[in-house]
Amino acid sequence: MDFTFDACTEELRARLLAFMDEHVYPAEQVAHEQRERLSSPWENPPVVEELKAEARRQGLWNLFLPDAEHGAGLTNLQYAPLAEITGRSPQLAPTATNCAAPDTGNMEVLAQFGDERQKKQWLEPLLAGEIRSAFAMTEPDVASSDATNITTHIRREGDEYVVTGRKWYISGAMHPDCTIFIVMGKTDPDGADIRRQQSMVLVPRDTPGVTVKRAMRVFGYEDHYHGGHAEVVFDEARVPVSNLIGEEGGGFAIAQARLGPGRIHHCMRLIGMAERAIELMCRRAVSRDAFGKALAQQGVVQNWIADARVAVEQLRLLVLKTAWMMDTVGNRGAHTEIQAIKIATPRTVVGILDRAIQLYGAGGVSQDFPLAELYAGARTLMIADGPDEVHQRSLARRELKKYR
Repeated sequence: MDFTFDACTEELRARLLAFMDEHVYPAEQVAHEQRERLSSPWENPPVVEELKAEARRQGLWNLFLPDAEHGAGLTNLQYAPLAEITGRSPQLAPTATNCAAPDTGNMEVLAQFGDERQKKQWLEPLLAGEIRSAFAMTEPDVASSDATNITTHIRREGDEYVVTGRKWYISGAMHPDCTIFIVMGKTDPDGADIRRQQSMVLVPRDTPGVTVKRAMRVFGYEDHYHGGHAEVVFDEARVPVSNLIGEEGGGFAIAQARLGPGRIHHCMRLIGMAERAIELMCRRAVSRDAFGKALAQQGVVQNWIADARVAVEQLRLLVLKTAWMMDTVGNRGAHTEIQAIKIATPRTVVGILDRAIQLYGAGGVSQDFPLAELYAGARTLMIADGPDEVHQRSLARRELKKYR
């Protein structure tokens, strides 16, 4: 395994780092001030649209998509360090480069499984950043950590599918530009194979019977930059049969294909968040005195910073190994590593952010610094894309199987 960045990656890293320094970081406070003057909290502040235009002008656009026809054509190993850089400003940088979830996963689904009409109608405007999208899988009334529990019903009536169900924490659904939902539900609820009961259909937001009921908060945050997280009700919402993605019964497999690359993206962005936290810790430690000496001279603070550096270097190597394996042996061959990074990265980064918050004292939990919001996002990823315990269960069973 060789994780040396190739010339293409190095060139993109240099451009992206410059873009962050020259445009993204200075825009963070501007975006905060502009948002307070917007008529709707879900609209993008004007500076976000300026960032998107600049990123596109610089060719820092759709970097996540390995499909060279529609995206940058990068491998997982090439994209991973770029995702880390954007993770340093998770509210702005992923959106600015059109690399923000849930749109990334939805574009991957459409690129891989959509037909030509679906790509023309929905993928192309998503790639252009003209619309936003949402992925509707999680439900409030069942344990959605087991996707086979999903109760949303998708029944066929002639040339239409009729969708009925209630979803929540549907990321992106509050954004005014969110025009399309990918909805996972059961087309064959009584089928013998529980992993062939589910299908995915495209449901336009303006379909009669679709109601975005409310915004769901995450540790008190509404996550405006990502279009929020909503409770959505589908009440006999009718769409053409041609809105089926792939085949009937293929929803579970499509969901698994969608989540593999997404976990790499999340984990590398988390490492970027940890790097931002370490930087903030160091700046605070050298600028504040307590009990007669700088915080940087306090042994406990030195331990926190040293431990954080060691942890980040370990995590990065594990995630890069996973990316390399996905490129060389495929998602299935890298299953253990994908689960390992999903378990290890959020919990470790949460710990680093927790120490950074502690170092900042009252400032750490305030809106004046990014740490509290970063913590909320990192802690959420111990649940999102499958809770840690599900991945631990699966990984342990795979390990134990070797000895049975």
